[in-house]
Amino acid sequence: MSHAADDPIEIIAFYLGEQQFCVRTTSIREIRGWAKSTPLPHAPPEVMGMMNLRGAVIPVINTASKLGLGRSEPTERSAIVVAELGGAVFGLMVDRVSDILSIGPDIIQPVPEMSAGFDRSFVEGIIPQHGDMICFLNLERMFSETSKAEFF
Repeated sequence: MSHAADDPIEIIAFYLGEQQFCVRTTSIREIRGWAKSTPLPHAPPEVMGMMNLRGAVIPVINTASKLGLGRSEPTERSAIVVAELGGAVFGLMVDRVSDILSIGPDIIQPVPEMSAGFDRSFVEGIIPQHGDMICFLNLERMFSETSKAEFF
């Protein structure tokens, strides 16, 4: 399915701490309230554990930890954003979901050039929105084939 360059992009926005992030809705299956996951011995640090999703066992990823922002602790406002990439289903723990938006691709700003040590491979761009900035994440790059091998 091809899209014209000016077709709106559907995104889901969420918070990690005080910072807003978003991802395309195309790979999102559902949003669930926080439910405790079962820890796995020797799992990568960003894997919180496993959860039962209607009979299927899926890994739950601490999104803040995956992004190098420190480990986020779940609260009653936390949510699990269930995503599917290349047949692999997993949950992303976020502090809270804020919105589902339709944006024009023309408002996405490029990530500014920074020092050589800054890895911006997970970031698709920055979206200025109502005086705030939303960091537009690329799930495909976050969970590339190499990193998926760690979880699935």
